[in-house]
Amino acid sequence: MQQYETVIVLTPLLSDEVAKEAIAKFSKILTDNGAEIVQEDNWGLRKLAYPIQKKTTGYYHLTEFKAPGELINKLEVELRRDERVLRFLTIALDKHAIAYNDKKRSGAFNKKSAKAEETAN
Repeated sequence: MQQYETVIVLTPLLSDEVAKEAIAKFSKILTDNGAEIVQEDNWGLRKLAYPIQKKTTGYYHLTEFKAPGELINKLEVELRRDERVLRFLTIALDKHAIAYNDKKRSGAFNKKSAKAEETAN
């Protein structure tokens, strides 16, 4: 199974409950079809780089998962059909991206080095 990452941008007009329901719907599609969700990250309401459908903000949600390749088409069809979704992007992760995401999850980028702490004191 290949590892993928999908970012979904939902319309900002949704309440928190409806946004969580929409994300749960897409997560359920993944798990029902044999995918394993590695990580989900809700980025919340953010400003868009340019207006989409006359909206300047959107709810961002990132899902990292392992799935067979045929599942991606099913997921993207459901994302296109849902009117709550402004944009989405699914990418296949290579070994370097997977290693980077593992380090990010473990907190390797949040730790200060010992040398930096010594110079600060």
